[in-house]
Amino acid sequence: MRDTWGSTRMASRGRLLEIPNLPGFVAEDNGDWLGYAAYEIVVRALEVAGLESLKPGGGVGGALLAACVRVALERDLRRLWLITTNDNTAALRFYQRHGLRIVAVHRDAVSHARRDLKPEIGLIGADSIPIRDEIELELPPAEWRDFVERYGWPAT
Repeated sequence: MRDTWGSTRMASRGRLLEIPNLPGFVAEDNGDWLGYAAYEIVVRALEVAGLESLKPGGGVGGALLAACVRVALERDLRRLWLITTNDNTAALRFYQRHGLRIVAVHRDAVSHARRDLKPEIGLIGADSIPIRDEIELELPPAEWRDFVERYGWPAT
């Protein structure tokens, strides 16, 4: 995570999350990491706090997200959501292709997080886009079971 994001801390909705301290999943192949996901449960909602596929396009991201959805189902939660930034167009494409819906745009939330929580957040992100806003997405609960069936790996 430090290699790709520069930090193990993630800012989300005015909070700072230390990703290695959260529960989650690692996808691996013969000991080589293919990706990871971390989540936090607050009240009856699961926030996917971090998700990264180190080999995009191979189904790892979908499988990791499905593992988080499975947790939400098993714990009878009411909401599964996440935050990404306005510059992260690859993530926005991935999440929308996988059925997540944009439910809010928090204008200047990243600017505030940079000032108040995490000064190491860069000013310019992917594709030379200024990083300013948090985009909130969620997967409707009615779609959770189908999501796990479609993208999940077999339980072992």
